[in-house]
Amino acid sequence: MSSMMLQTTREDAVSVSAILALNSVPALPWKDPFSVPQEKLAEVILSLQNACAQNPANAALHTFLGMAHAMNYNVYESMDALEAACKIAPQNFFAQLKYSELFFRLRLMDRAEAETNRAMELANSGTEISLVRKQLSEIRQLKRKGVERTEWTKSLKVSAIGIVFVLFVISVFYMEWK
Repeated sequence: MSSMMLQTTREDAVSVSAILALNSVPALPWKDPFSVPQEKLAEVILSLQNACAQNPANAALHTFLGMAHAMNYNVYESMDALEAACKIAPQNFFAQLKYSELFFRLRLMDRAEAETNRAMELANSGTEISLVRKQLSEIRQLKRKGVERTEWTKSLKVSAIGIVFVLFVISVFYMEWK
């Protein structure tokens, strides 16, 4: 068990160091996002914002910034950073997957499914395909259960006018009764 954990840690260290070497991304000192102190997360967000300002054409930096904002519950900033990453590198699988995951976590299932399908088109390896399939499976499962945000596509004018009319009738009856 510990050798497996050690192997995963070494692989993670190699992949992180490769990303750092290619993109000059600041090191992320944690594995569990729920154990990150707010001060440390604020520092990482600030350093990622500075790195994005210095290297605006780097989609990986924008993706990491979006992920850090999402960990800090800054939904709009996260969405902006992930959208920027997808615009900078439309063929970047990881940026597209994280963008679709944000919609999934916001329970906007139709949009999450569409964005995840775009990530499926960009997937090149078995690992990437399995990640996308798992997310699509979870999206479809939640859609079947009915766990999604409702979209306000219809006007509320008729309902509002009806409520105002009923209140008016009640007030008239009240005035007549007194």
